[in-house]
Amino acid sequence: MNTDSLDGATPFTPKERLLRVLRREETDRPPVACMGGMMNAAIVEIAGNCPATLPGAHWDADQMAELALAVAKQTGFENLAVPFCMTVEAETLGSSVDLGTLACEPKIVSEPYQSIAEVPDLDRESLLGAGRIPVVLKAVERLAAAGTDMPIIVSLTGPISTAASLVNPPAFFKELRKKREDAHRLLSRISLFLGEYARRAVRAGADVIAIGDPSATGDILGPALFEEFAVPYVREVVRAAHAQNAPAIVHICGDTDSCRALWPLMESEAVSVDAMINLAKLKSFLPGIVTMGNLSTYMLEFGTADRVARRTEKLIRDGVDIIAPACGLSTSTKLPVIRAMTDTVRSRRRGT
Repeated sequence: MNTDSLDGATPFTPKERLLRVLRREETDRPPVACMGGMMNAAIVEIAGNCPATLPGAHWDADQMAELALAVAKQTGFENLAVPFCMTVEAETLGSSVDLGTLACEPKIVSEPYQSIAEVPDLDRESLLGAGRIPVVLKAVERLAAAGTDMPIIVSLTGPISTAASLVNPPAFFKELRKKREDAHRLLSRISLFLGEYARRAVRAGADVIAIGDPSATGDILGPALFEEFAVPYVREVVRAAHAQNAPAIVHICGDTDSCRALWPLMESEAVSVDAMINLAKLKSFLPGIVTMGNLSTYMLEFGTADRVARRTEKLIRDGVDIIAPACGLSTSTKLPVIRAMTDTVRSRRRGT
C-alpha cells in the first residue's frame, strides 16, 4: 500500500490525500493527478506496451480498467481515471465519432444538428444505457473491485462542450446570443443528462467527478455569456455529484482570468485551469479556493525532465493544491518526463 503521513504516524493513502485536499483539510504534500477524459494520460509509450490498448479500451470495460491501472502504475499519477477521451457523451447523443488509433485520440467527425432548435428532447434513461456510457460504468466497477488505494476519477465532458459537439459549433456559439431561450433549454437537458451520468458513476464506485468544459473558455464566451450559460449548467452537474456525496473538479481551458470571480458560483471543490493562468494570483484573488494544475502540456511534450522538475517545484512553492497537467497530454509525451513531474511531487513533504 502506498502511504505517507502528516507527522510520521498517521498514514495517508493517495485516496485519502486527494479527498482531504478537496475538503480543504491539512495534508503532508499535494497530490499529483491527471483527471482523464480530455486529460487522457494513456500515452503511446504505455498503451503500446499494454495488453489493454487503444482504441480497443474505449469500447471494452475490462481493457479500460486494465489500462487505467497501467497508466497510474507507470506514470506515478496518484489516481485512476476513465474514460480516455471526451467523446463518450457526444457519441451517445448522436454525433459521429472516429475512435482514433493508438497515437490519435477519438474525435467528433460530424454533429447531427445544424441548429440548437433542431435538438429533440433527450430520453435520459435510454441514453444512459446506450453507447459507451455502460462501458465506462462497468470499468469503474472493475476498478473499485480491484481494491487499490487510488482514488477513482470519472471525467465528464461539460455542458457547453457537449452541446458544441452535438450542434455545429459556429452555429451553436452564434445562437447562444440569438436564440437564448433555445440555448437554455438545450443546456438544461444536457446538464440533467450529465448529472444522472455523474450520479451513476459515483454509485459504480467513482470517488471524484471531474468536469472538463474546454469550450466554455472565457476566450470564446466572455464573462457575460460564461455567467449566463456555463456557470448554472456546470453547477447542475456539480450538484448531482454532491447529491451522491462525491466532490467535483471543474476544468476550463484558455484564458479564464476575465471570469475568475465566477469560479465559486460553480460550487466545485477544485478548479483546474490552463498553463497561462497564474495559480498563485488566482489563489490570492479567491482565498480558500482549491487549485489544480497547471504544468504546461507543451513543456511535458517538448521539454526536458529537468525543466519539468523545476517547474513542478515552482508550482509546489506557489501553493498549488493538486499538481496536474494544465490540459490534455499529447499521446507522444515521454514517460520519463511525466515521471519527472510525479516523482518531484511524491518526494516532497510538508515544509520541504
